[in-house]
Amino acid sequence: MTSTGPNRRVLLLKNPKSGQGNSDVDAFADVLRARGHEIVERLLDDPERNPEHVRDAREFGTLVAAGGDGTVSSIAYEARGMEVPLLAFPAGTANLIAQNLNLPSDVEALADIVDAGHTVRTDLAEWQAGDRRWGFTLIAGAGFDARMIEDSEALKPKLGVAAYVLSAVKELAPKQVDFRLTLDGKVVEARGMSVMFANFGMANFRLPLTTGVDPSDGRLTVIVMKGRTALSLLPTLIDSVRARLDLGDPVFDGNLETYECREALLDADEQLPLQYDGEVLHAALPATVRVLPGAARFLTLASHEEVTT
Repeated sequence: MTSTGPNRRVLLLKNPKSGQGNSDVDAFADVLRARGHEIVERLLDDPERNPEHVRDAREFGTLVAAGGDGTVSSIAYEARGMEVPLLAFPAGTANLIAQNLNLPSDVEALADIVDAGHTVRTDLAEWQAGDRRWGFTLIAGAGFDARMIEDSEALKPKLGVAAYVLSAVKELAPKQVDFRLTLDGKVVEARGMSVMFANFGMANFRLPLTTGVDPSDGRLTVIVMKGRTALSLLPTLIDSVRARLDLGDPVFDGNLETYECREALLDADEQLPLQYDGEVLHAALPATVRVLPGAARFLTLASHEEVTT
């Protein structure tokens, strides 16, 4: 854990299209101003301009990305290596980055975190397909998870997080895919409904996807989701609850196949949708995933142990 310097300038980056909107962001900015912070606000109305929005980030003591996980990841990726603490303000639908960092939702408590200035250094990661790259913080994947996210887009404005659940239930028998993974040079053949690359390891309600996911170890956890129906994920959910309640070792361990790597080349026997932190890509396989060690500093009161599964 480290502390920020005395610079009280805050660059507040807002995505007006995220989640339920940014109704609490203005109140948060008012709280910071009342505490003596200078606020510079910029709207993230075009993802292509995000590099421009953070070009002068080093002039600020704090960055605040207000939006969903895709927004926060984009800003973290564009500001990587700048050593400016970043607050993931939860203004999206699921806000999994904020949940993984154990952030509160109350604006006064979030302002307290800015004032405290404590950070945890984590890795970031990136997809590369052809000559294009996309950065992510939490998790990226190909197959069932990406298709579920894609199908939920139209429902999110009305249903919020429930849109993901409905989308998963609709696809009771996800297609099985033959994946070819080259993990740090070693070839692995796997069959399943999805392959995911996890930097952080918690889903909604801070339930762990699997154990041993450390966002600061310079490695990604590769998760192959097995099973032939969406209901086959139920035992995995049970194990997640057991892990959350510290009830011992997993009792169902056949539905996930896990590996670790610094870089992976992913290919499959067919073209699949890809996703990163809730954003769907329509890029062609093969694609490369790589970790970016120690590239981010997130503001949080959580310890390293509290953000590790």
